[in-house]
Amino acid sequence: MALNDLMRQLGLAALAGLFLAACSTSETRAPEPAPMDSLVSVEWLHQHLNDPDLVVLDATVMVEQGDDGKFINYNGRGNYEAGHIPGAGFADLLGDELRDTDSPFDIMAPDPGQFAAGMAALGVSDDSRVVIYDVMGGVWSARVWWMLRWIGFDRAALLDGGIKAWTDAGYPLSTEPVVRKPGRLSVNPRPQLFSDRHEVLDALSDSKVHVIDSLSAAHYSGEWTMYARPGHIPTAVNVSVFQLFDEAGQFRSNPELAGLFSTPTDQRTITYCGGGIAAASNAFTLVRLGYTDVAIYDGSLEEWAADPELPMSVSPDPEFDEVE
Repeated sequence: MALNDLMRQLGLAALAGLFLAACSTSETRAPEPAPMDSLVSVEWLHQHLNDPDLVVLDATVMVEQGDDGKFINYNGRGNYEAGHIPGAGFADLLGDELRDTDSPFDIMAPDPGQFAAGMAALGVSDDSRVVIYDVMGGVWSARVWWMLRWIGFDRAALLDGGIKAWTDAGYPLSTEPVVRKPGRLSVNPRPQLFSDRHEVLDALSDSKVHVIDSLSAAHYSGEWTMYARPGHIPTAVNVSVFQLFDEAGQFRSNPELAGLFSTPTDQRTITYCGGGIAAASNAFTLVRLGYTDVAIYDGSLEEWAADPELPMSVSPDPEFDEVE
């Protein structure tokens, strides 16, 4: 065989090899992850439960009412161990990783790096998708969703209706312990997603900053209180977290939810409650409705009502009607 013929055949063989390799790479390339909204149904989760990039987290905190009428939070791990969605890890909002243990208040956001490390320990990576649920339909899981967004992670969703919707649909629970390989999670903080007392105080005289009280109407009016002083932060309007959910414990439709809020979607909106939990559900809802500048006042009434120098109002609130 002539040298030129040999070289030609070798060249063709090499090209064929490259073509086959390219075809092989194309055939074995991992599929794109299924699209995921920020609120997913139990049917969606059941269909995608075994997706390799999906991390499911139970963020349950149990709540009891004491003899004085006040509510007490306690760790939900026992409830998780008694039965959780298969494959779900436990995101402990009362643990040392996901809150600021040096704060005098119950559940303040920790350092962003600390929170990211806690999430990574549960298997969350930059390319993960995360679905979070709890036993209250989304009140606690919204807090985790918000903090993930705060550190720059946008691939998370709440499970609509929480674990009750899952069991009502006939899907099984598991008591098997879940250990995931630790993930690698970047931190790109969005500090504007949390507000402090100074910004809220300034908002009282700023008609372009809107404050939303996420507690019950009775608490807002001052008829009943769990904190140092009754009432609400002046100028705040009341959209109780309980108004967000229907009788089945699932989020109402977007048109129904939009009807609860009257503030401009492009102006600064700050939500608060007692300790930054119910406020997260309102913040989550506002983002889904297209509000572009939303924050949670993390100290909420735990901080505000305890300081006699900061104003409180009970309904009616005539002194601040003109500001509203």
